[in-house]
Amino acid sequence: MENKKILITGGAGFIGSNLTKTLQEKYPDNKYYIIDNFSSGNSDNLVGFKGEIISGNIAEIDLNKHFYKLDVIFHQAAITDTTVFDEKKMMLNNVDGFKNVLDFSIKCGAKLIYASSAAVYGHSSPPMLVGKNEVPANVYGLSKLKADNIARENFNNLHIVGLRYFNVYGPGEKYKGKMASMIWQLYLQMKEGKRPRIFKYGEQKRDQVYVKDVVKANLLAMDCEKSGVFNIGAGKATTFNEIIKNLNKTFGVNLEPEYIDNPYEHYQENTEADLTETREFLRYSPEYDIKKGIKDYFKSQI
Repeated sequence: MENKKILITGGAGFIGSNLTKTLQEKYPDNKYYIIDNFSSGNSDNLVGFKGEIISGNIAEIDLNKHFYKLDVIFHQAAITDTTVFDEKKMMLNNVDGFKNVLDFSIKCGAKLIYASSAAVYGHSSPPMLVGKNEVPANVYGLSKLKADNIARENFNNLHIVGLRYFNVYGPGEKYKGKMASMIWQLYLQMKEGKRPRIFKYGEQKRDQVYVKDVVKANLLAMDCEKSGVFNIGAGKATTFNEIIKNLNKTFGVNLEPEYIDNPYEHYQENTEADLTETREFLRYSPEYDIKKGIKDYFKSQI
């Protein structure tokens, strides 16, 4: 892939910056553009970026003023804070922003790969399967499902692939603060020699997917056999107790978890991605299990 014009929205964010870095390393002859309003992204994530940075809100920016033709758009920009209850703000950014990118993609014929979320499944029982039990439990999940449904209406008009990320962790997420992964939050506590605090009794499960696998999925999506929406996870759920066990092993410590009461009445106990269609059509197979992912993530700290 050479001499292509590629836009990454949300390119200063956690996943967007990892994707941008990998794209530039693998395909240095392309022209790269980033759009980000830096509301949750951080300029530190763009150190070494060789391309054009446009500051703005993807829901409001006129893409026609900045671009005549693009070959690929990776749409990562969104409000990802699931605790935001301002429905108007969430829908404006996540749904109208998606529509803006989609309309321009159709106009110029660009391939569109966009970030969806496992939040569309709400409290559904695992394994989560695309097209089944899509009942969001919050406005963030609803905004992502709305975008997926709009995408489905345009599968015949465009090469468009939606990637439903499960619980992503890895380098570059620290700027997300309280919205960073549980793995990062537990690491921060253990780094200070504190017992890691988790809800009783640590057997809640999450499909933890390493950011390098997420980046790989985005690259594979450029050559996907068909338009569609696909789960992106590890395909295996991990308990919080297991995470702590792996962190202890990685850093050579033995900090026992401190179990605390769960204050949330509605709390998701288990998430796990069904990767059947993802493997078939994206040719995606995760490379990092929780042990390998944590080791790679914190290798500079060991």
